[in-house]
Amino acid sequence: MARGKGEEGPHPVDRHVGRRVCEKRLALGYNQSDLGRALGLTFQQIQKYEKGANRISASKLWDIARFFKVDIGYFFEGLSGAQIAGMAEGGAAYEHDYPATRYTIEIGRLAPQLSTRQQKLALELIRELADGGEDEAA
Repeated sequence: MARGKGEEGPHPVDRHVGRRVCEKRLALGYNQSDLGRALGLTFQQIQKYEKGANRISASKLWDIARFFKVDIGYFFEGLSGAQIAGMAEGGAAYEHDYPATRYTIEIGRLAPQLSTRQQKLALELIRELADGGEDEAA
C-alpha cells in the first residue's frame, strides 16, 4: 500500500517536516515549481513532500535547507517526543495543525508591523469572520 493511504496516513514527523517546507517556501515567495526546479524534481513531488505523503530523504532535506538558507534543524522545530507519541496513538493534532496558505503566512508576516491596537482590531475581525463562517456552514 502506498504511503499516506489507509487508516494510518502519513507519519506525524513527515507531516510536520512537509508543513515546515511549505511554510518556508511560501514565506520566501517560491511556488512548488520553483522549488522543484531547484531540486531537480517535479512540482507533484514537492506536493507529496509537503503533505507528508512521501518522506523527504536526508540528502534532499539537506538540499532544501541549503536552497532556503536555513539550518536543517529548522524543519524539526516545534516537535517533541510527547507530541509524536500522542499523534501516533491518535491523540490531538499539533497546535499549529492548520493548512498553511499564502494568506495565513502573509498575515503572520505582516501582523508585527501593525501597532498593538491594529493587531487587536485585526484579530477581532479574523475571529468574527471565522465565527461567521461556521454559522453559515451550519
